[in-house]
Amino acid sequence: MAGPLNGVRILDLTSNFMGPYASLLLADMGADVAKVESPEGDTTRGVGPRRNPGMSAIFLHLNRNKRSLVLDLKQRAGRSAFIRMLRSADVLLHSLRPAAMNRLGLSYPEVREINPRLVYCGCFGFGQNGPYADKPAYDDLIQAAVGMPVLQSRGRGEPAYVATAIADRVVGMAASSAIAMALYHRERTGRGQEVQVPMFETFAHFAMGDHLYGHTFVPPIGDWGYARMMNPDRKPYRTLDGYLGVNIYTDRHWQRFFTAVGRPDLAADPRFADIHGRTEQIGELYAFLAKEFATRTTAEWLELLGEADIPVIRMHTPETLLTDPHLTEVGFFAEEDHPSEGKLRTIGIPQRWSESTPELRYPAPRLGEHTEELLREFGFGDDEIGELVASGAAGNGVRDDA
Repeated sequence: MAGPLNGVRILDLTSNFMGPYASLLLADMGADVAKVESPEGDTTRGVGPRRNPGMSAIFLHLNRNKRSLVLDLKQRAGRSAFIRMLRSADVLLHSLRPAAMNRLGLSYPEVREINPRLVYCGCFGFGQNGPYADKPAYDDLIQAAVGMPVLQSRGRGEPAYVATAIADRVVGMAASSAIAMALYHRERTGRGQEVQVPMFETFAHFAMGDHLYGHTFVPPIGDWGYARMMNPDRKPYRTLDGYLGVNIYTDRHWQRFFTAVGRPDLAADPRFADIHGRTEQIGELYAFLAKEFATRTTAEWLELLGEADIPVIRMHTPETLLTDPHLTEVGFFAEEDHPSEGKLRTIGIPQRWSESTPELRYPAPRLGEHTEELLREFGFGDDEIGELVASGAAGNGVRDDA
């Protein structure tokens, strides 16, 4: 069995980051994902370095284990073909605003009439019962909307975005999880359902679990924001010759650290005896740590803290991460030959399964590479496929200027 979702058929009507990351996680777990693209293709086909048009680095990492089908849903024939495919699908995943799905005749009430067992998942900007329902949304907008730039920069200067598409990827994870749970519900009841995964609310849930903080109580009994996480000195520690990631967290960690650096006075200080007191004094502690770590080399600290069983790790750059001994041993990065893009470095599937091991089945597809193959699998005959391609409602999508 090629993954725990082997046999689940997904029509993936998403583009950019959030939806494709959700379908990537499902595809990696064995789901058969048909990536339905417009004739122009997914926007991320043009994002980042590339050897050939439409096959950028970003697209390659977001779309492995999927097959690409080009359908023009603005044409009646393309839309009719897609609706026909829905009859035998298990999941429809889309990232269009619900109003756009309504215009296409693909609202949930309409689709449910075609396939009542279908799991219909929309991941879009905002919940549909609020005033922002029709607003567009992208990662930067959602980061700003939940206050992430302020959290990132408190005490450091101007607000700044997190340097990864964190909202897209967090919400993508939530969408993949929601789909898996809806499939489990269907296995028990036989019924499909609509699942809505709004970016704003999902990412606010992610961030505010840490940072509602004193405003958890009514009236508030403290400020918003987890003080330790937002302290400007919470960062990798500079050593004599590099940087370290260190997390001295529990009572035992702190006692061992104070002892290891020859500061029994701090070990006996009641202000630092428990996590509540240390949280109140976190600024003083971080300033102390910054000075202390600058007195020894990275290797010296790794040895000293390792012997004291204090969590520590050497800080990588994205480049040095490629040769990390642990990731090398578990085979996280690999080199594979892509049919059109040549030798590529791929990112492994992190989880391990004892009974249903996932596999890397397909490299990221060229635009429309599997159009005819997928249409046949969904029951279309050669004459029907020929008509769809001839009309422009379906096609391989390859363009010289992609």
